[in-house]
Amino acid sequence: MADDSEFLSRLTTFGLSEKEAHLYLHLLKYGPKPPSLLAKSFNTYRGDVFRTLTRLVDKGMVNRSLKSPTVYSAMELNIALDATLEKHKSELHEKEVMKQEIEELSNRQRVMLSDECFTFKIIKSMKDVMTMTLSNLASIEKEWTAVVPAILTVFSSLYVLEGDREFIDRGGRIRFITDITYPYVGLIQQHLDIGIEARHFDKYMGVLFSVFDRKVSMSAISADVKHISLNEPVSVLWTDDPTYAEYLTSTFELLWDRATPAAKRLEELLKEGPRQN
Repeated sequence: MADDSEFLSRLTTFGLSEKEAHLYLHLLKYGPKPPSLLAKSFNTYRGDVFRTLTRLVDKGMVNRSLKSPTVYSAMELNIALDATLEKHKSELHEKEVMKQEIEELSNRQRVMLSDECFTFKIIKSMKDVMTMTLSNLASIEKEWTAVVPAILTVFSSLYVLEGDREFIDRGGRIRFITDITYPYVGLIQQHLDIGIEARHFDKYMGVLFSVFDRKVSMSAISADVKHISLNEPVSVLWTDDPTYAEYLTSTFELLWDRATPAAKRLEELLKEGPRQN
């Protein structure tokens, strides 16, 4: 390892980030260390080191001791690289399975909108989205499902949470999927506390939508919400077409099965703490 730069370059082509490669090499060269000493060595925050170590442990390249204080050690190079290869194979297989499931779902739902006469309209502001959500909650009986960006939990907390609570008290069920990050920990917990079910889908980039009783739906055409304002412009399709609602529900169930329970995600984020810049 006379030329660290070449070694680090090879590690990054093997799927490690630059931080992960440097940290693994440091442990490999200097032996087991606790996060506090590693943070000093790299002149960075302990939380940042802890997150990198957690990813390396997950990849099978670093081992964590069971004793306290916790120390981290590098796995032997051949074992570490084999573990990384196996993880890549597993992730690739999972994505192939998901691809097949999505293709099958798409084939089954090739015609998403029925030929019957139903109502379609475009909602153009967050105020109208909140108003329509409350109206739908007041009229449905069984379930509201949604895939939404985390920022919408702020709107929900401010304008919809009481409606959520009343719906659940009537025996209704609410489930939603979002990409849960640290700034929204408190809001997600607030939703869980009243009986709402939530799951985390890491870096979700697909369609955003809500479905009410598998009959009525709202799906985003453009919803890049950046500010907590009812005047924030959006473009959302509202329809009472049950065929389209059933298609979105099938998509939701597929994502729900793949997503991480919110309680587990919150526990992970609370352990890590807020990211330091």
